[in-house]
Amino acid sequence: MAQVNKRDVIVVGAGPVGLIAGLALKQRGISSVVIEADPFGRPRPGSRAIFLHSASLKHLEQISPGLGFTLGRNGIIWPIKRTLYKGKEVYVKNYGKTDNTDPNKLPHFTALHQDDIEKHIYEACLAAGVEFVWDSPVEKLNITEDGVTLTTKSGDVWGAKYIIGADGARSVVRSEAGLEFEGPRTADTFLVVDVTEDLENPLPLERTFHYQHPAMGGRNVMFVPFKNGWRIDLQLLEGDNLDEYTDVEGVKKWLPKVMDKKYADRITWVSTYRFHQVVANSFTDEKRRVLLAGEAAHLFAPFGARGLNSGVPDAIIGVQGIENALKAGSEEERRDAIDKAASERRIAAMWNRDGSTTALHHLQGNSPEMNLKRELAASLVSIVPRLGRWLDEGPYGPKFGPPELTTKY
Repeated sequence: MAQVNKRDVIVVGAGPVGLIAGLALKQRGISSVVIEADPFGRPRPGSRAIFLHSASLKHLEQISPGLGFTLGRNGIIWPIKRTLYKGKEVYVKNYGKTDNTDPNKLPHFTALHQDDIEKHIYEACLAAGVEFVWDSPVEKLNITEDGVTLTTKSGDVWGAKYIIGADGARSVVRSEAGLEFEGPRTADTFLVVDVTEDLENPLPLERTFHYQHPAMGGRNVMFVPFKNGWRIDLQLLEGDNLDEYTDVEGVKKWLPKVMDKKYADRITWVSTYRFHQVVANSFTDEKRRVLLAGEAAHLFAPFGARGLNSGVPDAIIGVQGIENALKAGSEEERRDAIDKAASERRIAAMWNRDGSTTALHHLQGNSPEMNLKRELAASLVSIVPRLGRWLDEGPYGPKFGPPELTTKY
C-alpha cells in the first residue's frame, strides 16, 4: 500500500491562482502543498492575463508584504484610453498617471505579461517556504466526510482535510468533485495576437478600441499595451475563414493595416477564443471538502480583465474559509465556513458572467438593435459627450461588484 503524504490543504494547480492560494495558506501557518501537473519551468504560451486591478494588488500585498508593490513596479500604467467608431474618435480619457514607483501607494493597476506575474508570485512563494510538487497530474479524488485522498497518475497518494482546485478550465478537481460548468458558449470568435514592442521607438501607451475599424471591413479591434509588448484583439465575423486570419502568415497580412508594419515581424503568439460565460454550478462539493478557484470555477471573456482579478479573491477568500473551517467547533460550523466562502465567490462569478454577457451584446456585430444604438451614440457624441463614455465602457460591462460583497471584482 502506497504511503499517504498528509497535509491539511492541497492546492491543485500552480498557475497564478494556485500560487496565490499556496502563499495565503503559508501566511496563515496552514500545513499545505501545491501540486502541479506540468514539470517545473514548463513553457507557457502567450501573454494570457496581463492586467491586475488595484484591488488585486492590495490583496496580494496583504498576504505577502511587498508583492503588490513589486508587481506594480514591474508593470506599466497606460495613461490614455481611446475609443473610435468607424475611424472617428468618440471618446478619450487621459488619466495623466504613469508613475508606478511610489513606495507608499499602490498603482491603480499594473499591466505585465502573465509569465512575469507568475514569476514574481512564485518568488514570493519560495521566500515564504511554500512547498511544491511538480510533474504530478492528479488522477482521482476520493472525497469523504473526513477529508480527501488524492492520487496522482504516478501513484503517489496524498491525504488532506481540504482541496483547493485551481487547475484551470479542464479541472480534474472540478470533475472529480461532481461539479460542472453552467452557461453559454457563444459562436463569436475573437483572435488575440501578442507582439513585442520596439523599445527604441515604442508606440504611445494607449489602450485603443476600434468599433468597426475602417481597414478591417467592419471588424472590431482593440490594442492593449503591457510591459514590453502589445495585445491585439480582433473580432472575426460569421463566415470568416479562420485560417486566413489566424495563421501567422495571415496575421502578417492584416496586422500592417492597423499597426506599423514592423510589428508583423514581432509576433510572438496567435490564438483564438470564444466568449465563455460559464460558472461552476457550485464552488464546493456536497461534503464541503473541495473549493474551486480561478478558471476551475469560472470562464469569462478577457474584456474587463475579469478572470485573474476574480481568481485572486477566489484563492484568498477560499483560504479564509478553510482557516475558519479548521477552527470550527462543530460539523455545522465547519460546513458553514466552507459554504460562506463558496457562496460569496459564486455570487461574484455570476455577477462577472452578467458583465461578460453585457459586453458580448455590446460587441456583437449581427445585432440590429445594438448596431442602431452604437450608430446613434457615435453620431450624437459631440452633443451628448456621455454617449462616448457609454461606447468606451460597453466592451467591459459593469465595473464593480454588488456592494454586499467583501471585495471589488
